[in-house]
Amino acid sequence: MVNFGKRLMAEQVEEWKEYYINYKLMKKKVKQYVQQNRTNGKDRQQVLKEFSRMLDDEIEKVVLFILEQQGQLASRIQELELQRAAVLETSDISQVSKLRESYREVGRDLLKLLRFVEMNATGIRKILKKFDKQFGYKFTDYYVSTRSNHPYSLLQQVFKQVGIGAVVGALSRNLAFLQEHEGSYLSIYDHPTAIVKDPVIGQINASVNKLTHSTNFLEFLGHHALIVPEDANIQGPTEDHAGDETYHFMSLLLNLANTFLYMVNTYIIVPTADDYSVSLGAAATVCGVIIGSMAVAQVFSSVYFSAWSNKSYFRPLVFSSIVLFMGNLLYALAYDLNSLTVLLLGRLLCGLGSARAVNRRYISDCVPLKIRLQASAGFVSASALGMACGPALAGILQVKFKIYSLTFNQNTLPGWIMAVSWLLYLIWLSISFKEPARDDTGDCDASQNNSTSHHGDNSDMENGLNQPLLLDTKERDDEDIEECDDSEEGSNDSRRPANSIGEAYRLLTPSVKVQLLIYFMLKYAMEILLSESSVITNYYFKWSTSTVSVFLAILGLTVLPVNAIVGSYITRLFEDRQILLGSEILVLIGILLSFKVTSYYSVPQYITSALITFVAAEVLEGVNLSLLSRVMSSRLAQGTFNGGLLSTEAGTLARVVADATITLAGYLGQNLLLNVTLLPSLFICIASLIATVCTFNSLY
Repeated sequence: MVNFGKRLMAEQVEEWKEYYINYKLMKKKVKQYVQQNRTNGKDRQQVLKEFSRMLDDEIEKVVLFILEQQGQLASRIQELELQRAAVLETSDISQVSKLRESYREVGRDLLKLLRFVEMNATGIRKILKKFDKQFGYKFTDYYVSTRSNHPYSLLQQVFKQVGIGAVVGALSRNLAFLQEHEGSYLSIYDHPTAIVKDPVIGQINASVNKLTHSTNFLEFLGHHALIVPEDANIQGPTEDHAGDETYHFMSLLLNLANTFLYMVNTYIIVPTADDYSVSLGAAATVCGVIIGSMAVAQVFSSVYFSAWSNKSYFRPLVFSSIVLFMGNLLYALAYDLNSLTVLLLGRLLCGLGSARAVNRRYISDCVPLKIRLQASAGFVSASALGMACGPALAGILQVKFKIYSLTFNQNTLPGWIMAVSWLLYLIWLSISFKEPARDDTGDCDASQNNSTSHHGDNSDMENGLNQPLLLDTKERDDEDIEECDDSEEGSNDSRRPANSIGEAYRLLTPSVKVQLLIYFMLKYAMEILLSESSVITNYYFKWSTSTVSVFLAILGLTVLPVNAIVGSYITRLFEDRQILLGSEILVLIGILLSFKVTSYYSVPQYITSALITFVAAEVLEGVNLSLLSRVMSSRLAQGTFNGGLLSTEAGTLARVVADATITLAGYLGQNLLLNVTLLPSLFICIASLIATVCTFNSLY
């Protein structure tokens, strides 16, 4: 990935060059402050005052230029409206087409302005993040809260594009009107494109949506998977490490099939785990250990699979399939062997076969950027579908028969079904998977070579942008010298990925830690709800295994429609951090409603509270991972100990703790199980809410 400072220099509009923020100067100033602070302990308040004034000046320069350009565009549209009245009185189609082209020219200039605003907004965010990380002070919290909420805020002009919406609206309305008018004079044979929506409007709308942090369903799911980085939609084609030559559709399909099967494997035993433990002479609440043992092993498997994916994708998937086949075989045989130990060993092996780190890494490394959003959405959809299909499949396995000495019933059939599934998957994998060519030249030299390549004319025409400005020799030399020093941490090895959990932990800012805490909380709450559902519903409502399976399947099926609504509509109305806070409050409400506070516990209370908790947690997971990708260090976007691994470990640990809580609470009696297991969820949720409020301004 080309660093932002170099991209900013390369993509500047030449005649506007002096109006961009001086990112390079501010970056050097931050380094200077850090050095002065180390050598002579320069007064911190003085540093904050100086840097605030510098940033204010840069933002003012940008904003005044934006306002000037908005005024010019508005004046041009006003002049064209005067011409429009005269042209429409005639039947001269050539004049209508000429006028329409003039509006299009205004649209192309508006696209340039939108790109200008976007680049400067990105620069402001990055320099604030750089200051916080290098100077060790929450400057962003102070600066954003004081500048964005002030009645004379210049920052709002950059991030909210005050006034641009009016220009976009006027331009869109006039182009649409001219298109209809022109179409009334021409037949489709004379002008086939007359009935097609003007492409300039589509480009403008896309730019405005991207600029205002609006997102669509695919982008929402992409961030949900923690695969697509925040800046992926503004990177040029030369910045994409995964080229078309490394992409193989069948391999991607196999990768997604692995994701789906693993989620089915995880949740297919949930409706029957309590019955299985009772049949082996254990308490029903031992189901927590049975379900959680898979997560225990996954804590370790995630690390070695992430490291293995640095060298290969095929071999880890083969190993995963073999281990999962063996684990499910042991799970099925435990009934006839009457051994809880064999049962737990089988689940541990299933956890050791978790290749989700490989699944994420394959999409990130081997799928071209142009379809990576779709692949990331496929990853989330496969997970959600597997989560729903697992319990649903368990619900239809209500049969019992024997073949020789082997028993097939609702307890063992999940193991047999999954063992056969993984065996068939292994055969398919061996035949169809193509190991992509590895590119180990991802150093600064390679990045520099990539950054010198030019965008083609067609690409520029499609995006409505000018050709990137070539740097003069001196500027290019300066940038090449500093390129490896132009990332978030600003040191010569700042592009190097973290090499250990400890090093990755040291890269975590308070904002990132809070997002990981939120992820832990939501996974804990969901695991408590799902894992104890069979025990709770049987104790209070006498639900059968089939009823529990249907209930869990319905919960799982809510994932995609809820994410579609959030990704397509809710994120257009609210900021991610607002949705985050609102979702946490809803999770808290769902947990509070789940408590048994009277002598009678009703089915409507249980179902309502479960739906609120589960749906709110799903919404929370999407915006949480989206924000996590935004605030996390660029060094955690690659290597073994990456952001995906950290989030997976946080979620897996939450599941382990939740399942252990269920088993331990079982010793107090099933009548206390519900309230005892909900108490930790309540406390963790309150803690995450407080932490979110404390770091709210840094999630900008």
